Amino acid sequence: MTILAFDASTEALSVALYDRQRAIDDACFEIAPREHANKLLPLAQTLLDRHGLWLTDLQALAFARGPGAFTGLRIAAGLVQGLAIGASRPVVPVSTLAALAARAFAGQPDAARAQIVQDARMGEIYTATFARDALDAPETPERVIAPQDLAVEPAGDVIRAGNGWALLDITIDSELIYPHARNVAHLAAAAAARGEAVSPDQAVPVYVRDDVARKPAAMR
Repeated sequence: MTILAFDASTEALSVALYDRQRAIDDACFEIAPREHANKLLPLAQTLLDRHGLWLTDLQALAFARGPGAFTGLRIAAGLVQGLAIGASRPVVPVSTLAALAARAFAGQPDAARAQIVQDARMGEIYTATFARDALDAPETPERVIAPQDLAVEPAGDVIRAGNGWALLDITIDSELIYPHARNVAHLAAAAAARGEAVSPDQAVPVYVRDDVARKPAAMR
C-alpha cells in the first residue's frame, strides 16, 4: 500500500511516502514555525516526483490528527481532505502521540512502553502511555492535564518522548521531541490493513481540549 503522510502538529513539519512492497520509505522534515501552509504541499510533490509517482498512484493519505497545535492540525487535515477528494482516496488519521511513541520505540528496540508528554500551551500538557505492541490502544487515554498532575513513570521502565517534558524540567533525547510523518505513515499502513481508513470528510483533527478560547482557570 502506497501512503502519503503529513504531520503539522508542532512547530516541526514533515511529509513521508511509504510503500513496504515497493521498498519506499522516504520523508522530508523541517523545523519551520508558521510555514506549514506554505511548505507541506511542495514537499509532498518533491517526494512524489522523486519516486516517479502521481497522486492517483497512492492507495491512501494519512495525517497526524492530534492532539497538537490547533492551526497546524487544521492545515494538515484540510490539505489531506483536499488531496484525498481530488484523488478519490481514503484517509487514515493517526494519533500524534502514538506516532511519537512509534518514533521512540524505533530507536530503542528493547523498550516495552513509552510515556508521551506534549506541550498543550495554556499551562497544560497532552499525555498518554503506550505499549510497544498496542500503539492503536494507549494504556492511558489521551488527555490534557496540568504538568503537576502527571504521574511520571520511572525512567528505567519507559521511554520518554515529546516536547512537554521540558515543562517538568526533565531532559530527554532531542530526537524524541517531535513527531514525524514517517511514523504516521507506518502506523497508517497498519491501520488501513485493519480497515480503519475513513472517507475524506471524516478526516478531522482531534484536539482533546475542546475549549480553546479560554484559559484553563476560566473553564473551572
